[in-house]
Amino acid sequence: MAAGTTHRPRRRLTWALALAGAWTIGFAGMAPSAVAEDMRAKQWYLDAMHVDEIWKKTTGEGIKVAVIDSGVNASTPSLKGQVLKGVDATTVNGKTDDNDGHGTSMAELIAGTGRGGGLQGLAPGVKIIPIRTNSSGSQELKKNPWDMEDGIRAAADSDAQIISMSFGTPYQTQRLADAVKYAHSKGKLLLAAVGNSGDKGNKREYPAAYPEVVGVAATDRDGKVGEFSQHGSFVDIAAPGQDIPNWCDATFTRYCDGAQGTSSATAIASASAALIWSAHPDWTANQVLRVMFESAGKGEGWKPGTLSNYLGHGIVRPGAHINRGLGKPGDPNVNPLPDMKGAEGGASPAPSTPASGAASAPASSQAPQSKPTGDSSVAVSSEKADGGGQLGLVLGGVAAAAVLAGGVFLIARKRRSS
Repeated sequence: MAAGTTHRPRRRLTWALALAGAWTIGFAGMAPSAVAEDMRAKQWYLDAMHVDEIWKKTTGEGIKVAVIDSGVNASTPSLKGQVLKGVDATTVNGKTDDNDGHGTSMAELIAGTGRGGGLQGLAPGVKIIPIRTNSSGSQELKKNPWDMEDGIRAAADSDAQIISMSFGTPYQTQRLADAVKYAHSKGKLLLAAVGNSGDKGNKREYPAAYPEVVGVAATDRDGKVGEFSQHGSFVDIAAPGQDIPNWCDATFTRYCDGAQGTSSATAIASASAALIWSAHPDWTANQVLRVMFESAGKGEGWKPGTLSNYLGHGIVRPGAHINRGLGKPGDPNVNPLPDMKGAEGGASPAPSTPASGAASAPASSQAPQSKPTGDSSVAVSSEKADGGGQLGLVLGGVAAAAVLAGGVFLIARKRRSS
């Protein structure tokens, strides 16, 4: 997967409005909330998705999700009993506890029970397999320079069906590419954050930009693409990623409001996949992903067969399939990712050369350039018409309450996608 390989062709919708906003990383500067406060009331997307109706049929039981991140605190009220034995890819001490808070937040967004007023996971029946890497940039954990790659391989060898990766790097290595290919060959569904520098260079990041990985972008409660959310042919789907509560830090004494980032979007997309897979445990990763794509929310004027550089196939709507049957599983051996068409099993084409910005598309495939009107909740609602109705998909929008600047690089190559 070295530079110089040919650009992979993908037919995309090119949106006319430009993104503007801020890179967000960590949780500093966000408004704190007491742990005792009920976080579900602040998780706006849960009601929009009609989770209570989804949970009558499935809560994600039987599905395991490997969370490759800063580790997971298995003792938070919301995660007690939800976390299985994991792997310390840093090789520091064999532990998978969290010295940062980010990994625990992602795990709770996926599988939290909401007990004690904690974060309510979209798929509370899921079990989490923590894979600890040095995503926090800790000097204490700075031992294994290949922890990200080794973490992916460990997740591939685990019992997890889904691998959730809320991180990225603009640098790719053969070792990283091989780890991703290995995980794909094991039948895993890999999802990764596309990154939070959409207005600051917008360089594609890995592993999200690899053809085997589902790149996840972030939207707000109105279905607007986050100003920070990176865009390009590497975006495959979008999920809520603005104004999402997270743990403030590793003291685990309070949550912070106003977090924004493709990290949270990736966790929520992973939970969406878990719900669908739980409802159909005999399906392959290819079938789960195809249904995710076909049931995703799309706005008016979205031409069939086209993709968006900002939203990919649209915004995740697990209830659209679970409650209404939208989306067909199709061939279990054919991967629906655009760059994997024609590739069966573990076979994968060569990746594209790293590039910035969004690829152009013919004018005939462009989406409307004005803001649709209507109920903003349909951005993630499962109760609207098949086409998505008045989805309210608009680029840009008002930045979330907490706007943070800067970036954290790990060993000069790793980046958190908060």
